[in-house]
Amino acid sequence: MKWRNRILFFCALILPLIAWGQDAESEAVRPSGIAPGPVRKARAVTAKDKEEVDVSPSPVQKSTKSTRARSHRTHAKPKQKPESTQAPTEYTPDGIPKTGAASVIVVDANNGQIMYEKNADEVRAAASTQKLLTALIVAERGFLDQPVTVQTVDTMADPVKLNIKPGDTYQRIDLLRALLVKSPNDVARCLARDNAGSVEAFAEVMNRRARELGAIHSHFVNPNGLPVPGQYSSARDLSLIARAAYANSTIRSIVCLPQLVFRYANGRTRELENTNKVLRRLPYCNGMKTGYTEAAGHCLICSGARPGRDIIVVVLGDSKAGVWRDASALLSWGLWSLNNNGSPSRPALTGVAEHMR
Repeated sequence: MKWRNRILFFCALILPLIAWGQDAESEAVRPSGIAPGPVRKARAVTAKDKEEVDVSPSPVQKSTKSTRARSHRTHAKPKQKPESTQAPTEYTPDGIPKTGAASVIVVDANNGQIMYEKNADEVRAAASTQKLLTALIVAERGFLDQPVTVQTVDTMADPVKLNIKPGDTYQRIDLLRALLVKSPNDVARCLARDNAGSVEAFAEVMNRRARELGAIHSHFVNPNGLPVPGQYSSARDLSLIARAAYANSTIRSIVCLPQLVFRYANGRTRELENTNKVLRRLPYCNGMKTGYTEAAGHCLICSGARPGRDIIVVVLGDSKAGVWRDASALLSWGLWSLNNNGSPSRPALTGVAEHMR
């Protein structure tokens, strides 16, 4: 009995001291500025917690929308590789680039020698590549410093437009530059109507000039290449038109421009970037014209030069990525595939595709 009373007395003294020590320890580890209260125990960090930490916003959270946007960007799928690097160019045993285009032709711009062709006479839509003929007709007429006033009918040419306004006045040369660099359909209609009085009358001029150049298997209905029944051409015919355009100094001075500053009638300016990616990526490419519609596929007429040689390549009905790769490989092959005496040469063409990256 005596020992039991002593044990109870001892417990009565010890328990308050233990409780006081725990309270003191809790207060000692609490960060300053935090109101007194229970301290929660830490729990194990899970994989889900780590994911939330990676996408959590900064301590100052502006809005829930911003947080969701950041989270979406963090978990977004990695970007795909650039389209130009999806597939390297392959070559035949003779060293000729293989292409995925429906129609192809490679010609010497100076003497018209055909170096390579593939379905060159197949009738196809030409899309905006036929604007080379529109530009050639305008350039050959001359008087490029003369004013052209835009009419309402000129603006009816979706989808690619420069948005010139009815009543605005421009010099022909400024519209011609915009046509060849950025390919706006309203500018093509404006130049056509200015040249022949109407789009229909200009189409007659186009067909007459095409026949003069030997492009007898083509028929044009409008100046911009927008799809319409009865309008067609071929790779061979377009190469004939391209040779005439290449020989025109005005057109040559424009199609080589990587970009152009266009000044609207109200004084506003806009930088136009050339739609021809090969021009920007291959130093020996000196221009020509792009084109695309669903009916035509991706099309490109491109030219290039090195000392003693000028080459024109026409690629019709290609894929979005393939048109640049195929045209680049064919242009390089055409410029270096033959010796000066016309005998075949087998140059090292590896690395041509790398220029397109």
